[in-house]
Amino acid sequence: MTRIDGYDLARAFAIFGMVLVNFKIAIAIGAGPDSVQGPDWLRFLTSLFEGRAAALFVVLAGVGLTLGSRRAVEAGDSTQIFAARIKLWKRSAFLYAGGLLFALAWPADILHFYGWYIAVGALLISVRSRTLVGLSVLIVAGFVILLGTLDYEVGWDFDTLTYEGFWTWDAQVRHLFFNGFHPVFPWLAFLVFGMWLGRQNLRAPAVRRRALTWGAGVALITETVSAVLVVTLTGEASAEDAELITALLGTGSMPPMPFYMVAAGGTAVAVIALSVGCSERYSRLPGHRALVTTGRLALTIYVAHVLLGLGLLDALGLLEGQTLSFAVAASAVFCVATVAGASLWTTRIERGPLEWLMRRISG
Repeated sequence: MTRIDGYDLARAFAIFGMVLVNFKIAIAIGAGPDSVQGPDWLRFLTSLFEGRAAALFVVLAGVGLTLGSRRAVEAGDSTQIFAARIKLWKRSAFLYAGGLLFALAWPADILHFYGWYIAVGALLISVRSRTLVGLSVLIVAGFVILLGTLDYEVGWDFDTLTYEGFWTWDAQVRHLFFNGFHPVFPWLAFLVFGMWLGRQNLRAPAVRRRALTWGAGVALITETVSAVLVVTLTGEASAEDAELITALLGTGSMPPMPFYMVAAGGTAVAVIALSVGCSERYSRLPGHRALVTTGRLALTIYVAHVLLGLGLLDALGLLEGQTLSFAVAASAVFCVATVAGASLWTTRIERGPLEWLMRRISG
């Protein structure tokens, strides 16, 4: 099956957004929340990427699961389907183990969560499209039930974004499935919905336009309704009640409530549809191929942005006492360097080092 460049283009945008958000987080951890103060317009723009870039990344993973297993599923051969699942489970194990190792350097790691998403997604590659959509809704609803049963703040120091007892068994389970940065409930819904999206022919202009319209429309309406509810209900509320209302009805990613899930999911669909369309129409423009290759090295770049990007800033003593403007500028420099580096790398070697290693292990 011919690889669709538009998905890799969207993956590059997801990586850029995650780099920006994580540089901002690192500076907040390095010097406290006040260090990320900046102009209101810049604070607003950067806030648009929080929780959205990572959600886009996970939706694209779902798309990848569908496309990668399509041949086996369409053949209807149980042996081929089982083989596809085994390959996916090997990759999920690689990502989970690698993510835990990476968490030693970056506690906000998404890879070990990602491994679990894929492990569950492998079980769903042959289910009906309607079932995938229904499961997405149930997973989001399941998190709401958990939130009403369990204490979401257990283990957290939100001022420093540290999680007490992270390496203990009970904390691992709680962090992984309920109150971590990207918990299986409800973030798995993004991957399952992405599996449904991967079955839609976004290369067809009519389908693409419909996806863009619905994705952008749903995201805009959800953000608007959420904002109106929060402003209305917090008007005369105490500070504590206002914080609770914002958490439950806002579109922030922690906790990942339904308004956030719907808004981020709609945004992801719109970005993917737009990326596929731009790639189909403007594939010969300068820079297109460089961005596509950047998306194909997403795993390597994700790890590199912490070990090399943030690692260099830390070594130079530039993570403390910095501003939001500095975080944005530093992330932009890293992204530009990444595009150039990915272009040079792929002129000689098709895959990034971590992509190669994962394929070597999983087959």
